[in-house]
Amino acid sequence: MAALEDINVTTLKGVGSALAGTLAKLGIHSLQDLLFHLPHRYEDRTRIIPIGSLHVGDVGVVEGEVVKSDLVMGRRRSLQVTVRDSSGFLVLRFFHFNASQKNQLSEGARIRCFGEVRPGRAGFEFYHPEYQVNPPPMPAPERATLTPVYPLTEGIQQPRVRSLCQQALHYLDRYPVKEWLPDALLADFQMPGINEALRLVHAPPAGAPVPALLEGRHPAQQRLVMEELLAHQLSLLRVREQIQSREALALLPRGDLPDRFRDQLPFQLTQAQERVLLDIRQDLSQPLPMLRLVQGDVGSGKTVVAALAALQAISSGAQVALMAPTEILAEQHYLNFQGWFEPLGLEPAWLSGKVKGKVRQATLERVASGDARIVIGTHALFQDDVAFDRLALVIVDEQHRFGVHQRLALREKGAAGSLAPHQLIMTATPIPRTLAMSAYADLDTSLIDELPPGRKPIETIAIADARRDEVISRVEDACRAGRQAYWVCTLIEESEALQCQAAEVTAEDLRERLPDLKVGLVHGRLKAQEKAGIMQQFKDGILDLLVATTVIEVGVDVPNASLIIIENPERLGLAQLHQLRGRVGRGHEASFCVLMYHPPLSQNGKARLQVLRDSQDGFVIAEKDLEIRGPGEVLGTRQTGMMQFRLADFERDKGWIPVVREAAPSLMGDRQRVEALIRRWLGERIRYGDV
Repeated sequence: MAALEDINVTTLKGVGSALAGTLAKLGIHSLQDLLFHLPHRYEDRTRIIPIGSLHVGDVGVVEGEVVKSDLVMGRRRSLQVTVRDSSGFLVLRFFHFNASQKNQLSEGARIRCFGEVRPGRAGFEFYHPEYQVNPPPMPAPERATLTPVYPLTEGIQQPRVRSLCQQALHYLDRYPVKEWLPDALLADFQMPGINEALRLVHAPPAGAPVPALLEGRHPAQQRLVMEELLAHQLSLLRVREQIQSREALALLPRGDLPDRFRDQLPFQLTQAQERVLLDIRQDLSQPLPMLRLVQGDVGSGKTVVAALAALQAISSGAQVALMAPTEILAEQHYLNFQGWFEPLGLEPAWLSGKVKGKVRQATLERVASGDARIVIGTHALFQDDVAFDRLALVIVDEQHRFGVHQRLALREKGAAGSLAPHQLIMTATPIPRTLAMSAYADLDTSLIDELPPGRKPIETIAIADARRDEVISRVEDACRAGRQAYWVCTLIEESEALQCQAAEVTAEDLRERLPDLKVGLVHGRLKAQEKAGIMQQFKDGILDLLVATTVIEVGVDVPNASLIIIENPERLGLAQLHQLRGRVGRGHEASFCVLMYHPPLSQNGKARLQVLRDSQDGFVIAEKDLEIRGPGEVLGTRQTGMMQFRLADFERDKGWIPVVREAAPSLMGDRQRVEALIRRWLGERIRYGDV
């Protein structure tokens, strides 16, 4: 018997090749795809609202008589239709309309329409509402149903998608969707079957609990949420399985390089660092590729851990690649590793997009011959012309800035082409536990949950930008007392040029107002050497104050800096603010972070700044960030193929994460089930696991 996934959408009435092409942009090719194109919300069109009781922002149904219909020639020609009921007037405005619509909406017509209230020149308005002329009577309350709202793409409107989904539902009797969840799992949570759940979410029956459906908590929605989260979990476990199906070089600790490195460090490693190193040492000693995520708050010492992992690989005769998402962070790693490794007789190689010509060629030769034991750079390490001699360990910093597929691309550069490199992923962006369990299901996780001794908490203060003079005077006092300060400029525009310009203007202003201080400036448009030179001057204490864009978010370590001013903090995420704050508090002096905001702050803005003032714990802050901004923002938008859920909502549905995490491994042996679930929910996006 044919299955719904084999029946093309062109089977449906009114779907020709053009509409099929539009649907394909939404990932819809078959009738099954259409049924899994789920409503992301519902509209309550079950009651008529009196026009006189409407407020701006209300969404609802009104009904009345057309008392006026005019063509208005403003900046854009529009059709303006005035509707009246017994309580008041409302204007419907259409910028796109045809002659038949104009005739339909003539004076005296009875009309029911649905829209969102906006303020307009003539009072309250609906823009392009959905409407019916001479509508049938409204159904009785006990027979009324909610209206589903679907994700759209250019070229198709909401009523069309609704109609197609309703058509597809008629096929379910003859071609039921296959149930892939184990019976025991369905029974444990008393969940409806897949077909029952699909019918209910596309066409909620009369009397279905409206609040539960509007909040996404109805058992039918939760049944689908659970399956979607399970499919994501399985897709990542399959990525892990694919990587670990290849052998890796067993990197057994040899020689005295790690001991010599430890001897030159001016500090002892913390117990947390030693614990994580033990995990890594055991992983690297196996002929199975290590897949380990090391999370640690700002300043917890992840880079030292990475260096010791690199030395284990190098002392086993292998090569290491260390990759960072930005030029400035990669440079910072390069300078650190150069300082640490050159006394040991190892010269790191540097490779970024800006390394060109003969220098690049010479570096590529060093890497290919194996002369360069460790190569540090940006995503330039992915490029085809980069060939390694015996790559056995890849260290990726700030993984969430890369897509999963980019990390996978490096596995092809492993030793001898057939051996997969070990992978050590580091992040200073604390990832809430529930998010890590789902987003990084393919990785083992280690946590550096201890800061080096002697670190003092940073006092965080929020001040309106009207008090800028006070803040400048505070900077002057700190620098006169022999300490150093950062001044971070943030701009809402994405343009790097504008950000740099704002930083230049601020630096000039501060130089004029603080003539006795030496003020430096770094931004993303400076050449790598210039940036490194200015950072070094700041590190050496030659500069008192460093004005910067958010390029200094990660990797900069100046123990004498005890004050950071962050302008317009309301424009940044909590995790990024926490990272920036972590630039101070690295010495033994009391340190301060001043958040200089532009009033008025929204309720949300106030809540976010309060979280920073109340907590120094990156994980608490990350949890709040997740609540406020959602997983896509917390992880970074480049996490391709991840977190683009159809129905699941991370904050609302995080209770399912431990359930799917426990259930997924036992299903991995059933290839057919795994493939079917991944294909059903991730569709074409499953390719990210096969790069």
